[in-house]
Amino acid sequence: MHMNIGFLDSGIGGLTVLREAISLMPNENYLYYADSANTPYGTKTKEEVKNLVFRAVEFLISRRIKALVIACNTATSAAVEDLRKKYDFPIIGMEPAVKPAVEKNKNGDKRVLVLSTPLTLREVKFQDLVARVDKGHIVDMVAAPKLVELAESFMFDGPEAEAYFREILPWDRIDCYGTIVLGCTHFPYFRDVLSRMLPEGIDIIDGNRGTVKHLHEVLKSAGLLSTSSEKGHVRFFRSGVPVEDPELLEKYSRLLNL
Repeated sequence: MHMNIGFLDSGIGGLTVLREAISLMPNENYLYYADSANTPYGTKTKEEVKNLVFRAVEFLISRRIKALVIACNTATSAAVEDLRKKYDFPIIGMEPAVKPAVEKNKNGDKRVLVLSTPLTLREVKFQDLVARVDKGHIVDMVAAPKLVELAESFMFDGPEAEAYFREILPWDRIDCYGTIVLGCTHFPYFRDVLSRMLPEGIDIIDGNRGTVKHLHEVLKSAGLLSTSSEKGHVRFFRSGVPVEDPELLEKYSRLLNL
C-alpha cells in the first residue's frame, strides 16, 4: 500500500507548493525529494531533465508513494506526459498561472508578464498553454534562471535579488503590466522584494494553491486521502540521500512554517 505523497523538485522551490499541501492536508505523510546535486533544471536540455526526474521518481516509489507532485514547472514540462504513460498512480504537475492572469487582464489595457526558467519557456507545453489562453496576445515572457541559484543559496532578499530584477525586468514599460506570473516554484520566495520594487497595483500570482487543490480533488475521488486524525510527517531527501543535517532541516522547516 502506497502511504506517502511524493514531492519532487530540482531544489527548494517545491517547498512553496508543499507548504500549501500541508496547510490543506495536514494529516498526510510527505516525502520531499530535492535534486540538489543537479540543480538547476531550467538551464538543462529536456532529455537531461527527463532522465533526472525518472531517477527521482523511482527512488520515491521505493519509499512507497500513493501520489506524486512534480513541484517544478521545468520538470513538469519535460517529463509529466512520459511519467503518466509509465505509472498508474496520480501524478500532478505544475502549470504557470497564465490562464487566471489573462482572465484578469483581458478586458483592460494591461499586459501579463511571465517569469520562468529558459527550459519552461522553450517547451511546447508552455507555448501551447499561451496559444490556448492568450487570444489577445497580452502575454510577455522573461527568463530568470539566476533566481533559482539565489533561492538555493537562501538569498531571497537583499541587493543580489534587487540587482537581478533591475537587470531583467522591462522597467521602461513596467506600468503596462497588470499581473506578473511567477512561473517557477522557486520564485515565490522573491515575492516580497519584487512587490517592494514594483509600482503599486501590479498583482503577483503563482500556481501553487491551484495545484494543491487539484491534488486534493484527485486524491479524494480516488479514495486515497488519509483517514488518520494525527498530524502527518515530512521526510526530506537530497538527490536520494536522507537529509539529517540539523541546520538544513531547520531551514526547510522554517520555509514550510512547521
